[in-house]
Amino acid sequence: MSPLSVSPGAQLSDEMRQAIESRPENCAVQFRDRVAKSPEREAFQYPDANEQWQSVTWAEAGQVVDQLAAGLLSLGVEPRQRVAIASGTRYEWVLADLAIMCAAAATTTVYPTTIPDDVAYILADSESRVVFAEDQEQVEKVRGVRDRIPSVTKVVVMDNTRPQDDGGGWIITLDDLAQLGTEHLAANPSSVDDAIASIEPDDLATLIYTSGTTGRPKGARLKHSGWTYEGAAVQAYNILSRDDLQFLWLPLAHSFGKVLLSTQMQVGFPTAIDGRVDRIVDNLAIVKPTFMGAAPRIFEKAHAKIVMMQAAEGGVKEKLFNKAFEVGLKVDELKRAGKSVPFFLGLQHGLFDALVFKKIRERFGGRVRFFISGAAALNRDIALWFNAAGIQILEGYGLTESSAGTFVNLPTLNKFGTVGPVFPGTEVKIADDGEVLLRGPAVMTGYHNLLEETAKSLDDEGWLHTGDKGELDSDGYLRITGRLKELFKTSGGKYIVPGALEGKFKAICPYASQFQVFGNERNYVVALITLDPEAMDSWAQENGMAGKSYEEIVASEPVKQMVSGYVDELNNGLNRWETIKKWRILDHDLTVESGELTPSMKVKRGVVESNYAKVIDDMYASER
Repeated sequence: MSPLSVSPGAQLSDEMRQAIESRPENCAVQFRDRVAKSPEREAFQYPDANEQWQSVTWAEAGQVVDQLAAGLLSLGVEPRQRVAIASGTRYEWVLADLAIMCAAAATTTVYPTTIPDDVAYILADSESRVVFAEDQEQVEKVRGVRDRIPSVTKVVVMDNTRPQDDGGGWIITLDDLAQLGTEHLAANPSSVDDAIASIEPDDLATLIYTSGTTGRPKGARLKHSGWTYEGAAVQAYNILSRDDLQFLWLPLAHSFGKVLLSTQMQVGFPTAIDGRVDRIVDNLAIVKPTFMGAAPRIFEKAHAKIVMMQAAEGGVKEKLFNKAFEVGLKVDELKRAGKSVPFFLGLQHGLFDALVFKKIRERFGGRVRFFISGAAALNRDIALWFNAAGIQILEGYGLTESSAGTFVNLPTLNKFGTVGPVFPGTEVKIADDGEVLLRGPAVMTGYHNLLEETAKSLDDEGWLHTGDKGELDSDGYLRITGRLKELFKTSGGKYIVPGALEGKFKAICPYASQFQVFGNERNYVVALITLDPEAMDSWAQENGMAGKSYEEIVASEPVKQMVSGYVDELNNGLNRWETIKKWRILDHDLTVESGELTPSMKVKRGVVESNYAKVIDDMYASER
């Protein structure tokens, strides 16, 4: 089919076109413009060491960013060079990122849970000059790979804790950097202004590493004009105003969080920041935001917790709760179908709204207009449950390679089971094999130092091949129907490369025949394991089980303990989100005859997943 420059659900009006075409040239100008427009308005909130929420104006944030940017310039950071941030989500992360932009450099993001080997690879591959490290844990991780990251000249501790050994001045604090910046500005007052003026719209702004098919992270090169486009495109929908209040906990090392920051700069609303996942619900009650972005797992957990609490109450309260949702879902279905709600049903709904739904909304602060869900597929039933309670969840879709935001549902037309219409100004088409292709201002320029990988993802006409299958409805709303490649994503939004994990396990465990991992849109990764019959025969001879059948051997406790040790060894070398949480040993090996292997002995993953669907589902039984 021919590409749709704009889906029918998001027609590009003159106003939208003007908003996008007149957007700031780069992220630094976008921030500076916001400071100039709203100097005394609140920009950020964050909890201090005593859990007291502090407020910062745009002018105050602008002053600190200028100091830090000047500090980077004093360290010799040059335009388009990379500066890394290894930290969880916190106010200082935003300051560091903005300072990097205003120094005309580019941010390299590093998850705080990234294992040292991958940290070394990312910092070396990106040739990062400076690293902002959240705390001493991150400092020690970077210090431990110092011999492998020759480009790094300074490490800046974001929480201002000073290590006993600063590596001969290699490690400084955030306050030290600000002081260097103050001194630099005194001698070179126009240095930051000059750096900002040197930034071209298509210059590299952010280098975000995402898992590749080889198992090594790939750095997606995302440009300034792509991020400013993201903010302008969301603004064009006119669904947010500067009177909104965002709560931001999303990992800022992920592109979804960066989209929300760009939108904040463009629109001007304040953002409350705290990346501690265990504090989300408590913080929502304190901050009382009007919207928040999140991965589906957050909504799944919130839903499960509320339902389980009511089940624990039992009796009349549980019956009232269940009846409320029975009525709420009926009313919601009628409204979405454009039908009128019968008088008595409406009366019931009003009563249940006061007795049940209002209390649920209050758990999220009581002011939420909508949540935005991205990074993985949202379960439709969960979305409908929240909608019945009066809390809209707008599901969106995008990839790191497209700067995350590419599709999103709208409050005025929220189609459950879809990810909404394409952003105004971006093109989408469905290839003959069903793959979703994207082209637009936010698409990456390529993978860093990986020309062949870039060629696989970006074709000669500029189309990004997403690897996802999908279909567009009559309103131009996209429905994702599956993946073309084996790379999958957990419900927390983290990519998993099955082949890399499987290869590592078979290299560790000499008894392994097959090791198949699963977890697409699930909360964690699980594995099916088969053991080599000949190897297990030898093991049995040495462990007092000679003469036992293969089925008896692999089902025995000693074998389970042995395999458990190898799984633990594997997990110790993986990122947290990749670790195998549950596994099962099959009582037979995979065979060509069963259709699970090709004649060349390659595993047919889809067949295995289908054949052992019940076994796999049982490993997720605790989720339900």
